[in-house]
Amino acid sequence: MSFGFAPTRADLDRLLAARAALGDGGAADGSATAGGVPAGSGATADSDAPAGGGATGPVAVVMTMGALHEGHASLVRAARARVGAHGFVVVTVFVNPLQFGAGEDLDRYPRTLDADLKAAREAGADAVFAPSVDEVYPGGSPQVTISAGPLGERLEGVSRPGHFDGMLTVVAKLLHLSRADVAFFGQKDAQQLALVRRMVRDLNFPVEIVGVPTTREDDGLALSSRNRYLSPPERRTALALSRALFAARDRLGAQHALRARAASAPAVASRRAAALSALGESRLAADVHAVAASREPVGPCGADAVREAARAVLAEAAGANPPLGLEYLALVDPTDFTEVPDGYTGDAILAVAARVGGTRLIDNIPLTFGASQ
Repeated sequence: MSFGFAPTRADLDRLLAARAALGDGGAADGSATAGGVPAGSGATADSDAPAGGGATGPVAVVMTMGALHEGHASLVRAARARVGAHGFVVVTVFVNPLQFGAGEDLDRYPRTLDADLKAAREAGADAVFAPSVDEVYPGGSPQVTISAGPLGERLEGVSRPGHFDGMLTVVAKLLHLSRADVAFFGQKDAQQLALVRRMVRDLNFPVEIVGVPTTREDDGLALSSRNRYLSPPERRTALALSRALFAARDRLGAQHALRARAASAPAVASRRAAALSALGESRLAADVHAVAASREPVGPCGADAVREAARAVLAEAAGANPPLGLEYLALVDPTDFTEVPDGYTGDAILAVAARVGGTRLIDNIPLTFGASQ
């Protein structure tokens, strides 16, 4: 099956039907192109593109709003690796109006379909489904939508009311239209990923959801289609988001290292520190004292210290030129996105959202507290 472009649902159906026919060892019909797409349809096929294979396998979907970059390409490559040569990888390109609120950048959002087709093909996709708004929402905005529930009212849901309802509605539609067996989403949009997983579980969708780690640029900035809006000075300020997350991660790593050293320190560590101090070896004494003190459950450790490490970086960026306008910094349980307390053990997500100039950016990093680290 060669690369195909489907601007309508009917075209996507033809591509999927042609792929199934080829998998059975036959042709779609006597007028099929090299890609199995009937001549005269809206769909097109490129016989020079990577072939998917002769037999049918799982269908994987990667949903995007276009303006594809390396982060999207990593999702497509992960999908290709997962379904193999006989699987089918569909990339959807659709700027969904239901997930944009008043004053957001729907009209400004970049639309680069020709470049997106090339990028999807090069990353290993078999088809791009790029429908119009009328194709996805015939008759206008749907009267029946999916509610994101309490999880959708936190963090991003506070900043962007209704965003997750619109996102889940279009994800549900695209899962049905693509007939996907497995769908790939980036962990950069961690709350979105959690909600899609919850929807699939709660509504019994027969599809597996796979999260793919965030792709970052060389300077640490998480890849986003909105990065192109940043001027050079704004980009320098925006780097505070990833620096804050990395500072928090490093603080947590240092805490775990100190705890590990404390576990192996002798019970007489405090007496050793006093003896070393008497000898004038103050630096070594301080180190031994820190190790001994880390046995206690008090002091700068745990979730609060991790938050503080990130806040320090963001506070400095608030005074930059141009300044960073922080919307939220949250250390949350990945299952329900509620804040975790100090002393928490287990997996967590440190998430941040901020504005730099007229651009809103989000980022996050997974962390593990306690014995499971």
